[in-house]
Amino acid sequence: MLHKLFVVVVASGAFQAAHATAEPFYDAALCKPPYTTTSATALYEAAEKLAKPDTSLLTAYVYKLPRTIGQDGFTTSEVVFAGTSVGVLIQGQQAEALAQRYQLQRERSNLLGASTKGYARELPAAEQPQPDAGTVSIVARESPSLPGKTLLACELVSTADRAALEAYEKSKGQ
Repeated sequence: MLHKLFVVVVASGAFQAAHATAEPFYDAALCKPPYTTTSATALYEAAEKLAKPDTSLLTAYVYKLPRTIGQDGFTTSEVVFAGTSVGVLIQGQQAEALAQRYQLQRERSNLLGASTKGYARELPAAEQPQPDAGTVSIVARESPSLPGKTLLACELVSTADRAALEAYEKSKGQ
């Protein structure tokens, strides 16, 4: 069974009170450093201490950053966390622009209908922190569940999840 690919988390005004900066979240979305459960857990735990999450997006936890952050012409005020990804929600429908800027390629899958546009780039083999566990990639995705926003994330897809998705798509003739 496929694991949940991401849970949305956005940090609140308490974030500023904690004397933290938001830039590490944007860097994490670009796999700087490459995703590990240790680094993702540390960022997630920091966000969890900031405020009570808004859980109105099904399995999502939403926290708002105290200020807008960004780089390369893209902005966000929301941070994304999950067991398999860390990232940000970029303002606007920006998947194609993000793909061009960060050299991402069109994804073969629409993640079982979860994304309308998806782009990804696997990190080079030398930057894969846990090659036996799965593959780390930078992804940009637009989805009807995130209107007016684009997910930019560093994502670990386990070897088992990748095999299950590929088998499913093959069975459906995709």
